[in-house]
Amino acid sequence: MSKKPKLAKGTRDFSSKEVIKRNYIIETIKEQFQLYGFQPIETPSFERASTLLGKYGEEGDRLIFKILNSGDFLKKANPKILAEKDSSSLAPTISKRALRYDLTVPFARFVVQHQNELAFPFKRFQIQPVWRADRPQKGRFREFHQCDADVIGSKSLWQEVEFVQLYDAVFTKLNLKGVKIKLNNRKILSGLAEVIGESDKLIPFTVALDKLDKIGEEGVKNEMRSHGISETALEKVNPIFKMQGAFDEKIKKLEEILQESEIGKKGIEELKFIWQAIQEMPLQASTLDLEVTLARGLDYYTGAILEIAAPKGVKIGSIGGGGRYDDLTGIFGLKDMSGVGISFGLDRIYLVLEELDLFPKTVNTGTQVIFVNFGEKEALYALKTIQNLRKEGIKAELYPDKAKMKKQMNYADKREIPYVVLAGTKEMEEKQFTLRNMKTGAQKSLKFEELVKEISQ
Repeated sequence: MSKKPKLAKGTRDFSSKEVIKRNYIIETIKEQFQLYGFQPIETPSFERASTLLGKYGEEGDRLIFKILNSGDFLKKANPKILAEKDSSSLAPTISKRALRYDLTVPFARFVVQHQNELAFPFKRFQIQPVWRADRPQKGRFREFHQCDADVIGSKSLWQEVEFVQLYDAVFTKLNLKGVKIKLNNRKILSGLAEVIGESDKLIPFTVALDKLDKIGEEGVKNEMRSHGISETALEKVNPIFKMQGAFDEKIKKLEEILQESEIGKKGIEELKFIWQAIQEMPLQASTLDLEVTLARGLDYYTGAILEIAAPKGVKIGSIGGGGRYDDLTGIFGLKDMSGVGISFGLDRIYLVLEELDLFPKTVNTGTQVIFVNFGEKEALYALKTIQNLRKEGIKAELYPDKAKMKKQMNYADKREIPYVVLAGTKEMEEKQFTLRNMKTGAQKSLKFEELVKEISQ
């Protein structure tokens, strides 16, 4: 018996219309990447498991899709480990490769391997799919595209300033207004952990904070308690949950809280630099806001952290994010190579544009005109014309079979092709074309030049 076909959970098929819309977003982002001087690269869909594991924190590691070794992988496994049925010990022996979780760690590996070929600072962009064993929900998939841009080999904060501008440039081009660019600094979080006396618990502290929008203040505090963070520490951290006001007002409050922390004060200085620079070059589609609880639970961030929130009223997770990492390449042996990067969430941006009806009408343009097939001679006449229409940049095609007129018209209607050309014996003799507007039903007899003009309107 044949089985009913099903998609793997967390994956999707894309129709022609959806692909065209996705390509519109990709091309818009790619255009801005190139305007800002970024160069394209690509890396494999899977890496050595050792390349990926241990780079994203404990929670990130759990979401990495591991690939089973080829052949009889269980036969090659250590019998003792196999008998213990301990998956954490067994996994490294039966899986040496894994699907990439993001594009940043593979990029770091790329930089180290190709360091002698690159000019630093190296600016790269990469638009490719990634995979995460996450729980699927709206805007969260197990296979999705990331659109990344990174600069590596420079500690200059002007890079962070440019990334804020780059985000705004893309959203301006997409006509997506009301986007919030949330900014924080990992040094601020380190400073907070220091002043509350929990520096040794920085990672669980930041991982818990990162869940504020999902589990709320009390949920965050309970998670911190579960990691041994004291009630005294939680009382000291209370002000950051209540912090409101403009960017500069929040800065002043942070300066009071972190006055005893050198690393915290360094983070404040970096935030002020970015904020002041942006004041000189105002954003168009976005606003820049200081989000003190923003943590982005990836272990490799060391400085600025960015996260992008969709316009108010659109219920979806972040549509982009990134940050500064001072020594990501160090894990592969290349020390003191500071970098900073951002990512656009293609799939979520698509959902936002769809919900707000922001895709331009021209984006839906597929085939503009189809020629009816009346037979061999007429088809050849049509194909010669189609060839010339394509030279004019018009998307044209011939119905492949000599079928009943109703069938050919229904085909054009189902595909939403706006124009149909009828070129039979009479039209061939007069070197004319009968053009039917599928929306209005109106027909015109036109010469080739008139046909081009009418379809191109």
